[in-house]
Amino acid sequence: QVQLVESGGGLVQPGGSLRLSCAASGSAFSINAIGWYRQAPGKQRELVAAITTDGSANYADSVKGRFAISRDNAKNTLYLQMNTLKPEDTAVYYCKAEVMTYGMYRYDHWGQGTQVTVSS
Repeated sequence: QVQLVESGGGLVQPGGSLRLSCAASGSAFSINAIGWYRQAPGKQRELVAAITTDGSANYADSVKGRFAISRDNAKNTLYLQMNTLKPEDTAVYYCKAEVMTYGMYRYDHWGQGTQVTVSS
């Protein structure tokens, strides 16, 4: 069973910062946390940032220059540093991982989400 445990969300004032973490664990051939998504009330889930195994990252236009995704392969943990937060960044943030089972079946696994609220 695969687990993705997200942490670091909370309430922050506009202009503030938060750092999200996503710790991956479980029994599988490989578990590769690859990206952060978010879903605001009444909106579809959208990609915020993604990172490849070699460290290449891409970002949604709305967060470029403010957010930074990184990973610690030794800890199997994915991070999202969020700076200069805006009220429109308010959403539930989800971590996504690519999982390869021992039977060589690949699927995407999602974390439970962490709430980020940007408000004065």
